[in-house]
Amino acid sequence: MSLGPLMLGVSGLVLTAQEREMLRHPQVGGVILFTRNYADPDQVAALVADIHALREPHLLVAVDHEGGRVQRFRQGFTRLPPMRELGVLYERDIKHAKHLADTLGWLMAVELRAVGVDFSFTPVLDLDYGVSGVIGDRAFHRNPEIVADIAHSFMIGMERAGMAATGKHFPGHGAVAPDSHVSIALDDRSYNDIYLEDVVPFERMVHFGLAGIMPAHVIYPRVAPEPAGFSPFWLQEVLRKRLGFQGVIFSDDLEMEGASVAGSIVDRAHAALDAGCDMVLSCNDFTAMAQLLDGMRIHNDPASHFRLMRMHGRHAITRAQLHADPAWKQAVMEMEKAIPPKTMSLL
Repeated sequence: MSLGPLMLGVSGLVLTAQEREMLRHPQVGGVILFTRNYADPDQVAALVADIHALREPHLLVAVDHEGGRVQRFRQGFTRLPPMRELGVLYERDIKHAKHLADTLGWLMAVELRAVGVDFSFTPVLDLDYGVSGVIGDRAFHRNPEIVADIAHSFMIGMERAGMAATGKHFPGHGAVAPDSHVSIALDDRSYNDIYLEDVVPFERMVHFGLAGIMPAHVIYPRVAPEPAGFSPFWLQEVLRKRLGFQGVIFSDDLEMEGASVAGSIVDRAHAALDAGCDMVLSCNDFTAMAQLLDGMRIHNDPASHFRLMRMHGRHAITRAQLHADPAWKQAVMEMEKAIPPKTMSLL
């Protein structure tokens, strides 16, 4: 059985019988985990193993584990700093910042791989314009070349740990104040302004071999009438053709308010897939997930199947092996030494 185009959330610390049935549906290809799915490392490792055992090839298991405000697993995991701290360090010491980015990318990824998680939706490639509360210190920097440089090092670290990287939120969410989780977000800039700044980190990272990209639920009305995640122009003309991206395109959560302009949850899924997404996410509304499984037409794209298979995690490792590894101890020590205590105390 190939991986289907739906990535769904689950409700708790263990799978229910209904969720097991749901995840065996041929339209499903992955699961995204949240804080509600986490008690401790042993529990989440058992949950991931249970999910993986349902299908062959196994379902993708993902999580948002960026660091700072967006780190779903905390107790038992290293507390990662907001990624802006790497940008601050870059302004003082480029070499040290890139080394620490590589270290943090590896540390984040290897700790997740030690509980079986395939990948984290990271790094954030948005620019920090100082106006977006939902992006804010999740962004590395305002300068697109600096963002690309740090993100490249972070991705190299992830790859060493056996994890593919997913850049977000294409073509850029940092210049709009509204949070697309709860609002319709509009960015009135011209295509040239967006392409010459916000798109730059994505272009660089595509060149470096980025495996996945998540578009923004933001409308750029001077460019296209629909949010980027539902836009053939942004996904096919710009991302696939102009940038030459060959990896996976994941939608952002279809339940977000920024996606509501595309209609019902089933309409949203069809619109995103038709625009060029390979996999679409429904994260929290279990009624919506049932509607998707009942109402979606069959989506069978061999190219998507191939791309999605590349997102499976590699280099299996146990937590016991990880904690005995001097590289892990060194990485934790380097991070704690480099990141100011005032920053870490906010996590």
